[in-house]
Parts: sequence; structure tokens; C-alpha cells
Amino acid sequence: MSFSSLGLLEPLVRAAGQYAAPTPVQVAAIPAVLAGGDVLATAQTGSGKTTAFVLPLLQRWLGAGAERRRPLHTLILVPTRELAAQVREVVQQFSLHLPVRLKVVSAVGGVSINPQMMALRGGADFIVATPGRLLDLVDSNAVKLAGVSALVLDEADRMLDLGFADELKRILAMLPSHRQNLLFSATFPPAVESIALTLLHHPARIEILPEEGAAEPPRIEQRAICVDTAKRTPLLRHLIATHRWKRVLVFVAKQYTADHVAEKLRRNGIRAMAFHGELSQGARTQVLSDFKSASTQVLVATDLAARGLNIVQLPAVVNYELPRSATDYTHRIGRTGRAGAAGVAVSFVTAAANAHFCLIEKRQGLTIPREEVPGFEPTEPAPEPTPGTGGIKGRRKSKKDKLREAAARERRTSEQ
Repeated sequence: MSFSSLGLLEPLVRAAGQYAAPTPVQVAAIPAVLAGGDVLATAQTGSGKTTAFVLPLLQRWLGAGAERRRPLHTLILVPTRELAAQVREVVQQFSLHLPVRLKVVSAVGGVSINPQMMALRGGADFIVATPGRLLDLVDSNAVKLAGVSALVLDEADRMLDLGFADELKRILAMLPSHRQNLLFSATFPPAVESIALTLLHHPARIEILPEEGAAEPPRIEQRAICVDTAKRTPLLRHLIATHRWKRVLVFVAKQYTADHVAEKLRRNGIRAMAFHGELSQGARTQVLSDFKSASTQVLVATDLAARGLNIVQLPAVVNYELPRSATDYTHRIGRTGRAGAAGVAVSFVTAAANAHFCLIEKRQGLTIPREEVPGFEPTEPAPEPTPGTGGIKGRRKSKKDKLREAAARERRTSEQ
């Protein structure tokens, strides 16, 4: 099947010419978006979801006529600044051959708002934004949302969780009731999907199974290595040397750990950098650029790097610390093995984390054999179960749990 057979105009087909053929999610989603209805699409990481909504939205914008240009036509909301930059680049790339010039603006935090306000003078056709900065621009009267024709939630499961709930509620209240809603993500947990469906009107439901989500079946070898907590960094160095990984993305849970592990690797002659939300936007951009160009060999990152980032030919991902949920596990390992390339995802499983990893396996329908690497055999005993921690979140308390505890403390204080 070709892009032209999906109903796309010739300039868009020409722009998509770099791809041999559309992927399954593109085959299913492009006609559905062109038809103008709502879409709820699930497909694995690396399957071409961004292209699946950008191409048909550009065609719908082009068909809207001159009177619909510059008043904001399409609003794309994303959870991170890096994903915003990536999506904006895709929009610009596919608009190159259009007969009318498209104006697309990226609106993200971490940088001065003034250039973004200047960019929005005279309006914009597409805005790719993180929710907080978009609201800042609305409050500054730099942009109005009342005329939006299409709303996209990219990484929609993340956009609908508690972290963005208040901001998203404000944004939705400003949008016209009659609009096209497109929700795309690699994962839609049942609780999030039920929220998503309240935003949609008779949506086309697209669900691409993992083995169908790319031009070739995904080739991600998943490994679980048992190791003591104190030996994880030496084991990481050993694996990098043994497998001669030119680049590896290492996931940790906290910003401090990212800095600490990266520093220990550098002390051992490995070109490593940390990547997390406390870095300035300029630093984040530079760190990613150095990693993509292989100037940096190891990127030690929080889950900020788990969503949407497209790093070509990344051979390995290591879960130095396990993710909080099975959903995050999917997004983390999806940074490797993209577009049919081979990759390996290694999880370090300490005695304290084994029960948590078992829950991830259960939620994912996986059984990953435990390995031991000679010289790094674990000796730590399994910890005694901690009552009341329950669930796949492990021993760390969720934001919701902390809010409940704070409310309980306030009630107790008021009663005393």
C-alpha cells in the first residue's frame, strides 16, 4: 500500500516519500483523520504515530481555505519540551511542498516566553505546546483557543493522568465544543481510556497489536539480570565494555541518581551525561544533541526521556532502577528497537525489586528469565514484605497517596 492510496494530496505524498510504505497505524489512522471524526489510536512506540496524525491534519488545514488560516487551526498538546520540538519538526518537514506556507509555533516552558509571544503575533496555523506554557500564553492574550478545529493529545495517556489534569481541564474549557479530537499513545491503561472516551464523540478506535506496529516485527531482546544494589554501576560498566555499546540509554528513578551514576561513569572514563527536569532547557537540548550524535556514549535519564524521543539506532536501554508501572516499562524499552532495528532492553533486578518486576511481567504478559553475570552474582537476601505498599508502584508512594495522607493529617490537626 502507498501513501497516495490513503487519500493524501500529492504534495503530502511527496513529503512522505522518504518512507517506503505507510505503517499499519498510518494505514488505519490517516483515512479516519481525513474523514473528520474523532480518533483513539494505540500503537507501539516507533510505529509512526506522529506521521499518522500530522499528514491528514495538514491536508484538512489546506482544505479549510484562506479564511481559516492564521486563526489557530490545530493544537497539539504533548507532555515534554523535547517531544514538542520533535513534533514541530515533523510538521515543518511534511509541510515543505504545500502550495500555501504553514506557520507552526512551539510553545514550551523552561525558556523565555517573549520569543514565543513574538512568534504568535499574527496568529499561527499549528501550535505544538506543553499545557503549562500554553496557559501562560493564553493568560498573556498571546493566543486564543476559541477557533481551534482539531485537538491532538500526543502521548495521550500521560496527558490524561493526574499530573496534567488541572491544566488540561482549563484548556478544554476554552476550546469550541465542535472540534476534532485525536488521541494517540503507545499505551492506554483501562482507567485512562475511560477518561479519554469522555472527551470523544463516536471515535474511530484503532488498536495496532505490537507485531503489527512497524514495518518489521519489533526486535527488542528483553533481559533481567539479578544484581546487588551496590554492584549495579560496576555491572553497567561491564555490560558496556562487553557488548561494545556505542550508545546506551540508562533509566533511573530520581534526578540525584542520574547525576550520581553519570558522575561515577565519567570517573571511569565513560562519556556519560545526566538528563532530567532540573536541567535548563538549553542544557537539555545540548545533552540530547550530544547523545544523538554519539559524542555522549551513555545518557542517564529519568522518565523524562521515556516518552516520544526518537533516537535513531539506539542499541540498548538499561533499567538501572525499575519504572513505577508496566506502562512506563513499555515506553522506556520502546526507545530501542525502533523502525524494525534490533535492540536490547536490560533490567537490573535487585532482591528488593524482584516482586515489583514480577508485577511488571504479569501486567505485560511476559516471562523474562532471570540471569546472573559471573562476578556479579547477587548475595542480598529478599526483604521482608512491607505492609500497605501494595500494587505495582512498589514501596514509593504515589502523588495520590501523598495527597490522601496530607488530607488525613489536616483532618487530624483540626480535630485536636
